Amino acid sequence: MSAPVFECRSASVVLSLTAGPRPIISDINLELHDAEFLSIVGPSGTGKTTLLRMLGGLMPPTSGEVLVKGKALNGPPEGVVIVFQDYAAALLQWRTVASNVAFGIERQMPRQECADRVNDALNLVGLSKRAGDYPWQLSGGMQQRVQIARALALRPAVMLMDEPFAALDAMTKAGLQDELLRVRDQTRTSFVFITHDIEEAVYLGDRVAVLNGSPGRIGQVVTIDLPGPRNQVLTRQLPQFLAHRYDLHEAIGHG
Repeated sequence: MSAPVFECRSASVVLSLTAGPRPIISDINLELHDAEFLSIVGPSGTGKTTLLRMLGGLMPPTSGEVLVKGKALNGPPEGVVIVFQDYAAALLQWRTVASNVAFGIERQMPRQECADRVNDALNLVGLSKRAGDYPWQLSGGMQQRVQIARALALRPAVMLMDEPFAALDAMTKAGLQDELLRVRDQTRTSFVFITHDIEEAVYLGDRVAVLNGSPGRIGQVVTIDLPGPRNQVLTRQLPQFLAHRYDLHEAIGHG
C-alpha cells in the first residue's frame, strides 16, 4: 500500500508568546490519501487554520511530525497549494483573470504551455469566457473561482482550503461545492477543506475530522458513506446525510 499523501503523527504546535507558551493544537494524528476529500470541522479557536498551515509547511510542529509521502515535512512541500478565504486580497486587481491564473507559472515554462495550462484551469472552473476580464468586474463567487483556477494551474497533488466559501451566499456556495467535487474527480487531486459548516463538511467529505477544545485535538474522524454523484437537493435529504449531520453536531457540541 502506498504511503499517505500526508500523515500527522502526534503533531502539536505551541506558540511562544510574551505571556508564556500557548498550545494551539495538540497530539494530532491524521492521514490524507490520494484523491481523498478530507473535511475538517470544529468551533472557532480550535486551531483549524494552524493545522492547515502546519500541513502547508508554513508552521512547523513543535513536537511530533508531519510526513509527506513518507518523508518528514521541512518547509512548504512541492505539489501542495493553499487557498484562503479572502479571494479579493489574493487576486491582483490590475491583472486580467487569465493573467492572475498564470501568475504562479508564467516564469516556469514556455508561453504556449503556460497559456494551455491557464485555459485548462479556467475550463475546469467554468470561467473560460471571462479570461479577459478583471477581478473587480466579477462577482465574489467568480473571484474565488479565479483563485481556485490559479491553484489548479500549478497541477497540485493536494489543495489545502481554509474556509474558502465562508463569505459567499448560499447559492454561490452550493455551486462551488459541486465544482470542487467535479475538479477532484477529473484531476484526482486530494483536498483538505476547513469549514465551520457541518453540512458542507458532510456534503464534500469522504471523511470528516472533528477538531475540538483548546488546544485543538482530533475528537473523531468519520467516514462519510454517501452515494455519488452528490446532489445538493437529493443528497441532503438522504437518511445517511442526516445521520452524519446529527452525529457530527453531537461530537462538536460535546467535544
